[in-house]
Amino acid sequence: MSQSLGRALQILTSLGEGERSLDQLAAELGVHKTTVLRLLRTMEADRFVRRDAAHRYRLGSRLFALADVAREQHVVREVAAPHLRELNQKTGQTVHLAAWENGEVIYVDKLDSVRSVRMYSQIGVPAALHCTAVGKVLLAAQPKRPREALIESLDYHVYTPNTITDPDRLRDELDTVRERGWAQDKAEHEAFINCIGAPLKDSSGRVVGAVSLSVPDVLLNYEQVLELLPELLATANAISADYN
Repeated sequence: MSQSLGRALQILTSLGEGERSLDQLAAELGVHKTTVLRLLRTMEADRFVRRDAAHRYRLGSRLFALADVAREQHVVREVAAPHLRELNQKTGQTVHLAAWENGEVIYVDKLDSVRSVRMYSQIGVPAALHCTAVGKVLLAAQPKRPREALIESLDYHVYTPNTITDPDRLRDELDTVRERGWAQDKAEHEAFINCIGAPLKDSSGRVVGAVSLSVPDVLLNYEQVLELLPELLATANAISADYN
């Protein structure tokens, strides 16, 4: 860990115990005030800390959002775990769990297929928004204005010949996702792998995550993958029920 990062984390830990003055933080860290002030200014600019009228420092509002995301992802993963295992055992296929985080879709859990075929996805890594089932599910669930901004800003990287490559086509796809309640990735992100994804919802109907099944077409073709849709939707509904 870098020295500056370590000191910044120490500052956050101290402020978690209560407000501090610059002198107090410098004393706790055992460094000169100018060193602490430089860190505080950077952290204040990004809203990790805030300074009041008496020049005392407190935790900033940025941490509220991060705490909510961390709590939600932890809860979703914990609640979903037994249902994901059951889906994995019933189908024998790769199961993913994903959540929305600061404009990205992040894989938060993965259960590999019982077969020898493995996918490139990894826990903690973002999923492509325009060509993965979980990406489409969670992008489709975003409010209109931020969703539109993301649609316009994507680079539409081409992964396979089936990848969606333009905003209008993605808009149409997301409309379909909202209408039917699930999404597909028909060999759009990885050649020869088809995927279906469904949303997880809280008691208010807000989408808090997405679960998917991914299957190489050497095992099942697309039409056969669609036959697993009832199992996927039942799993998503069970997770949503337990989440509330």
